[in-house]
Amino acid sequence: MEKKVALVYFSPTGNTRKTLEAMAEAIGGRTETVDLTVPRNGQACQLGPEDFAIFGVPVYAGRIPAVSRERFLTVRGDHTPCIVAVTYGNRDFDDALLELADLAAAQGFEVKGAAAVVGRHTYGEIQTDRPDADDLEQDRAFARRVLEKPEDAPAAEIPGNRPYKEGGAGGSFRPLTSDACVKCRRCVKECPVQAIGEDCVTISDSCISCFRCIRQCPAHAKNMDTEEYRAFADMFTERLKERRENQYFI
Repeated sequence: MEKKVALVYFSPTGNTRKTLEAMAEAIGGRTETVDLTVPRNGQACQLGPEDFAIFGVPVYAGRIPAVSRERFLTVRGDHTPCIVAVTYGNRDFDDALLELADLAAAQGFEVKGAAAVVGRHTYGEIQTDRPDADDLEQDRAFARRVLEKPEDAPAAEIPGNRPYKEGGAGGSFRPLTSDACVKCRRCVKECPVQAIGEDCVTISDSCISCFRCIRQCPAHAKNMDTEEYRAFADMFTERLKERRENQYFI
């Protein structure tokens, strides 16, 4: 029977999804996507020991996004082998990778490998072309190495600290909406935390500043065109301009 590979991710802007898809390509088998970015109406996913899972999230201030934790609890394994992966914007992943590995283990999964990979930062102009072709090939090579890992090999040593650092809540920036808005409501339907009002303009304090609405708006109406944001983004871009490399743990 063909192996089922479940891609389980919270990926507002698509970086994490690309990483997981590259890993799944190397593993082979029948792919099942469990996209937790937008609420899934309580649907549960159960995987067995014959399956394989790849979990992925972006890093929010050194932690996994707080909103993603509850959604991951709808996915359960039964000694199911898995890879955990976090994507971060060239600063650091701090405790996020360890936190995701702990969460996967608590849900019945056996962590065979872990990856902290660089992707475009949400803010500024930081590593805007990543993950690039070389990054994705590294992801594929890592996944192949995980499959080759002997059953009796020791568990991967994943960096991080317990208790985890403060973080995971997202940012404080609130996207604006220009007159170009055509009221298609895509932003309303696709917001990970349902923070955008039916008028496509009003944004509540539940916003996590993931900028999914900015990236996806077909009319390019959503924006962060403020002096405060531009000053912050310029500072952040300069601070994080040096390229960092992906890290893999098996």
